[in-house]
Amino acid sequence: MEAPLVIVWRESVEALLVIGILYAWLRRENLEHYVSRLWVGTGLGIVLAAILATLFWVAGNWVSGPSGDWFFTFMMTFAALLILQMVVWMHRNGGSLKRRIEEDAAASLTKWNGWGIAILAMIAVAREGSETVVFLSGVGAQQQGSSLSLFILGGIIGFVFALITFWLLQKFASIISWKQFFLISEFVLLLIGGGLLVTAFDKAAVQIEAYDLPNWMFDFIDTPIWDTSWLIPDQSNLTGLTGYHAQPSLLQVCILALYWIGAILLCVKGRKSLATRSCVAST
Repeated sequence: MEAPLVIVWRESVEALLVIGILYAWLRRENLEHYVSRLWVGTGLGIVLAAILATLFWVAGNWVSGPSGDWFFTFMMTFAALLILQMVVWMHRNGGSLKRRIEEDAAASLTKWNGWGIAILAMIAVAREGSETVVFLSGVGAQQQGSSLSLFILGGIIGFVFALITFWLLQKFASIISWKQFFLISEFVLLLIGGGLLVTAFDKAAVQIEAYDLPNWMFDFIDTPIWDTSWLIPDQSNLTGLTGYHAQPSLLQVCILALYWIGAILLCVKGRKSLATRSCVAST
């Protein structure tokens, strides 16, 4: 339940932020008569995300056997990499997000009149919703056999938390800023992404172990390199959220280390390139 809660919470807050920026911009520009089209676009974005969720659900129920295992492995890998891409993108563009949305709103209004706002809202909500669907599909593949009701409950609680979080961030921005919120939530999402990637490679390893492999590859995949069960025993929730194993193989350690090293390097590179662009613009 924890992973769906965090994912829905984080993605819903981001969607609410985009809609809130558009709403505030319309009011500031005395364009309240277009607010109804903002809600139309929001509704259409939710519908598009729901259609994608349905397609994923049908595909997940259609495949079975080895093909199904490879499908779910792909879904977990794709979700983990998409989380990484999203976090890096926010580091590069989060500071200018409000300005970019307002510029897009002005341009779309000029091009499409009031329906430009609807289109912009639809794309924004559909994007956040699609990311949520992909992330949840990956987590669902990871947690096969877990209670569907708990999975859904986690999503509902996450959405309620998102509404509360958005209100708190709007009311008490002096206590906790949007920047701090994104930093904390992105760290938690990367934890989930790392856990997804480790589980994906675990599933792939089970599939390839059926083939005649050299002994060193079996050692790389299966042989534990340490045992920390005396300190923190294996727990399904902890493994699902972080990729932690009390007795990890070299494969699991390498995958998790590469994921986090890649995330740190890409985020640092993104900040440096943003600082460079800012310096060039100021001169």
